[in-house]
Amino acid sequence: MFQHSSSTPAAELPALRPGPHQRRLDLIAVTATFGGLLFGYDTGVLNGALEPMKADLGLTSVTEGLIGGVLLIGAAIGAVACGRLNDRIGRKRTLTYLAVLFFVGTFGAVVAPNLQVMLPARLLLGLAVGGASVTVPVYLAELAPTERRGALSGRNELVIVTGQLLAFVVNAIIANIWGDHPGVWRYMLAVCAIPAVVLFFGMLRMPESPRWLMSKGRHDEALEVLMQVRTEDRARAEMAEVEHLATEERQSHAGGFSDLTVPWVRRLLIAAVGLAIAQQCTGINSVLYYGQQLLITAGFTPNRALVVNAAVPGVLGVIGSIICLWVLIDRVPRRTLIITGFVTTTMCHGLIVTASWLLPEGTAKSYVILTIIGLFVFAMQMMLNVPVWVCLSEMFPLRMRGFGMGTAVLFLWLTNAVLTYGFPIMLDITGLTGSYLVFLVLGVGCIAFLWKLLPNTSGRSLEELEEAFSGNDFR
Repeated sequence: MFQHSSSTPAAELPALRPGPHQRRLDLIAVTATFGGLLFGYDTGVLNGALEPMKADLGLTSVTEGLIGGVLLIGAAIGAVACGRLNDRIGRKRTLTYLAVLFFVGTFGAVVAPNLQVMLPARLLLGLAVGGASVTVPVYLAELAPTERRGALSGRNELVIVTGQLLAFVVNAIIANIWGDHPGVWRYMLAVCAIPAVVLFFGMLRMPESPRWLMSKGRHDEALEVLMQVRTEDRARAEMAEVEHLATEERQSHAGGFSDLTVPWVRRLLIAAVGLAIAQQCTGINSVLYYGQQLLITAGFTPNRALVVNAAVPGVLGVIGSIICLWVLIDRVPRRTLIITGFVTTTMCHGLIVTASWLLPEGTAKSYVILTIIGLFVFAMQMMLNVPVWVCLSEMFPLRMRGFGMGTAVLFLWLTNAVLTYGFPIMLDITGLTGSYLVFLVLGVGCIAFLWKLLPNTSGRSLEELEEAFSGNDFR
């Protein structure tokens, strides 16, 4: 059972100072977030590749959902497996193995002659996507200083939406230049191999997480890593803080299902799982995966839908993430930002339902719905996606961080899979009005849940958060 002292283990940390250590930390972040780029590209590439893939593989609305859904089932498995793998072999080695998995899955999808080969290849890509979604945020959060943790670990979400935008842009370019070529979707999928190679060779030169090294008793190696990314006085002060909690946690045997008997740990896991499910219940992936089909339903032609999908939701998503990282994430409490984001996205759902129901068919209706979808994606990226992933990476105590993050992200991907499989079917049956009415109702329920249970994780070190939560201070 967890037992922590009521006081923080160390005096106030020395202030951050500029120097080569800051540049080293930024290089590590850039390299690790190639995992996020792969996450974004692999989840976004279907939005554009699916239309030409239909004829080649003989897809129906059910098998379309299956191709999208099998990646997400793989991601759920990858998330929970890599959550435990992170704790066992470390963050660095896990990311290196995932790069290989990304490459193998991409190769299989590109050469797939039929659905029987495509589905296993997409499952492999899903395992890699789920693993990256767990590993990269934890790795960055554990390397980042408190003052930069939100902005640094939040870069992964910026890179994810950049990867999705890249997929939209590459799809639009390839479709408009080589759209008449048979198997044009294979070119779209093949681009993913490039960042997989960069991630593999890049991670070979990156350090392990110092907090993971501490959890394994490898103190000298942990200090060596911290000295690469901090000034010496700051590195030694952080070591003292982490060492105090690592000693206590070794005595408590933390790290698995047995810890859920501790009330504050159980509350954190319930809050994290609920937050992960809520993030998917916004319906963001209905836009990211099926944006072209969504806009066709709204009245655009297929090629026009592909271009405006990249130009409006794609670009606005990246802009929203940049504003969050550089303006909001370390200035506004995470809890405030997340709940405000859910209120805003739920209002957007209400506007989509109203416009779809009341406006007459025609160009005006198409562009009104496009505008609202763009605002929805902008709000989602500015107030929700970045802080949700950052919050999940910060919430858990050190020795169960991989397990807790993996469990939460498992539920995130399972929810994603259900919604991704069901959305094209729901869109066929109920149209835009009914589909977004479902998201509106889900949004109201998510706001109520988060208002009651979501803790605030900003403004304190990971060790200070653990001390506060163990004392039932979730403010």
